[in-house]
Amino acid sequence: MFDLTGILAQLRKKRPLFHSEADFQHALAWQIHKQWPMCSIRLEYPLQPGRAEHLDILILNQHEALAIELKYKTASLFAVVGRELYSLKNHSAQDCGRYDFVADIERLEQFVLEHENAQGYAILLTNDSSYWNPPRDEGCVDAKFRVHEGRVISGVLGWHSAASKGTTRGREKPLNIKGTYSLNWQDYCHIEASVNTKGYGKFRQLAVKISRQ
Repeated sequence: MFDLTGILAQLRKKRPLFHSEADFQHALAWQIHKQWPMCSIRLEYPLQPGRAEHLDILILNQHEALAIELKYKTASLFAVVGRELYSLKNHSAQDCGRYDFVADIERLEQFVLEHENAQGYAILLTNDSSYWNPPRDEGCVDAKFRVHEGRVISGVLGWHSAASKGTTRGREKPLNIKGTYSLNWQDYCHIEASVNTKGYGKFRQLAVKISRQ
């Protein structure tokens, strides 16, 4: 079956930074194509015809399938790497970002359940340390969706009752994670050739592998 470990290791040598999530998506798909040329690759693959839900990347190889969901959450960073200028946005809204990443895991579980010989990867790449560090307040509104180092995700996860309607709008549904996932972050890169890193030159990745339980 598929293993993205080597793919991501090769990618970070060539692309330590990305301008956007779409840039990350295309760069990863191209790296997969180079290392697995026998595979078919689809971007923005619809889960069901006529519906908005889609997979960021779908890899097909004979009777096997690999579904990939990506998140690229950045803190503000202005940097020059080689001859390329990067001006990364400050995404903030980390509570919603965490919910969306866990929702990716739920979506991938459903895909793997519905397809024979399928696997999934939910990947989060960020230079915002609040994603990989544990919360200072364990009673925070997004406590169930936290994805810090060593966290174990499983079961039905919902917002704290104190969460505002503005925070939960469009994300009201509790997430049902059928598997059990221990979260292990890895360093992706550290940007030295920066005009101004503002302390956000360190990027880390979280890759959660989903397979049939």
